[in-house]
Amino acid sequence: MAQALTYETFERLPRSKPVDRIGYIARCCHGKVVLDIGCLDETALQKRDTEHWLHKRIANVATRVFGVDSSSKIPDEGLETADNAKIVRGDGVELSPAIITADNFQIIVAGEFIEHIESPLRFFRNMRTAFPGRELVISTPNGAAFANTLLGMIRREVQHPDHLHLFSYKVLNTLCMRVGFSDWEIVPYRFYATEMILGSSGARRVFVQFVEWIIRTVERMFPLLCFGYIVRVRL
Repeated sequence: MAQALTYETFERLPRSKPVDRIGYIARCCHGKVVLDIGCLDETALQKRDTEHWLHKRIANVATRVFGVDSSSKIPDEGLETADNAKIVRGDGVELSPAIITADNFQIIVAGEFIEHIESPLRFFRNMRTAFPGRELVISTPNGAAFANTLLGMIRREVQHPDHLHLFSYKVLNTLCMRVGFSDWEIVPYRFYATEMILGSSGARRVFVQFVEWIIRTVERMFPLLCFGYIVRVRL
């Protein structure tokens, strides 16, 4: 369970080493039947056929994967992404009864999802109602990330145009308490510049990789400045 917090300004928060987001979540899904929410728009097209696509990494190790995404790019009949994986079009917050009962899901994943939706609190409550006793794993960017501060110093900010929220360790902890969860863990994940690296070459790629290394070095020393958080919850 997450550390009990007093919410005083100078209280110390748990310190843990930032993990690789995709690798960590994939390991959570090993050998399990997975419901993967928001799994198509989570990734850029250039990552689709690489190891950097979370949905694909999950499918590589899971027994079965059933994905749900609201993207209009998904055909009416669904999108087969692997022999054991399929994505259908649907609402990831208000799941239809057909999706909830589609399989005996052991774990629900929502990678880089809650920052896009109007009510993260409603999403958590819906998951608790639909899948009691199961595990929920979500990831989301950290509003207090060092990468954001670095860009702010040069009058820049990188945000997806669909982002509606920014979270911190304490805000995520508050969401878990507000919903009434009794067992959860918040783990920092490190910075990645995958899309910029894949979209560049030569000296530009080397520069981006160097900046990535600098940011990750700072994150190792100060985990609360990590790029994002993974939250594991027992529903």
